[in-house]
Amino acid sequence: MVARLNQFLSLNDIEVATEFLRSHTDLQPRVGMILGSGLGGLAEGVASATKIPTGEVPGWPQSTIEGHAGQLVIGELEGQPVFVLQGRSHYYEGYSMPRIGISARVMQTLGVEILIVTNAAGAVNPDFMPGELMLITDHINFMGMAGASPLRGPNLESFGPRFPDMSQAYDRELMAQAREVAKEEGIELQEGVYVCLGGPNFETPADLRFLRAAGADAVGMSTVAEVIVARHGGTRVLGVSGISNKANLDGDTVTTHEEVLEAGQILVPKLTTLIRGVLRRL
Repeated sequence: MVARLNQFLSLNDIEVATEFLRSHTDLQPRVGMILGSGLGGLAEGVASATKIPTGEVPGWPQSTIEGHAGQLVIGELEGQPVFVLQGRSHYYEGYSMPRIGISARVMQTLGVEILIVTNAAGAVNPDFMPGELMLITDHINFMGMAGASPLRGPNLESFGPRFPDMSQAYDRELMAQAREVAKEEGIELQEGVYVCLGGPNFETPADLRFLRAAGADAVGMSTVAEVIVARHGGTRVLGVSGISNKANLDGDTVTTHEEVLEAGQILVPKLTTLIRGVLRRL
């Protein structure tokens, strides 16, 4: 059952959650990570880890979806102090967009400078295949265009301006480092535009053809809200999608969540290699 939480996120909400976490660890994380469906295995490599169920953190929205552990892992990875959200919450679970932004806000308050976001995404680009990684170069905030913005409500001036720029939502230097790692490790890294829809239903073929015409390469139900909140607060962002299923532009196949989780087993080793390589370069 989804807990009833205020739709808007206040400075007090953020401070209470942050102080709770500070009472459990002295580590000052520099890098934050949010791991998507079936991709939580990356967190298993965190050394000297403090693990905290998100259900224990005051005001934190709980994930109810298989493949999202709902756990915070704080420790070190490739010599970098990291704060890892192993499984996120989604708008379709009944939470408001501003409330979903608590993960990025708490990371910012703890001193995180770089946020790495990952997700399992369906291919919209017909050239993309399941099991491939896609570097997110930009996104289409489809839900935000309709008003479901994580910045809706009172602006938190201490984090950023009322009207933040999103012309470079994804950090160009971090993207360049990801490309270098992929080349060195022999990982085929696609690049493209991610679009966020509300879900929880998967897209119709007509939906996908519309999104493709709009410039999307991959589609999912997360990530964009967290990126917007991160950029509002000045946090640099690197985004990577794991392509979990092929574009169904003609309606010839059926997409399932089980398929998404199975693809995660193939994607996690590649994603782990890529992110570890980026961390070594920071």
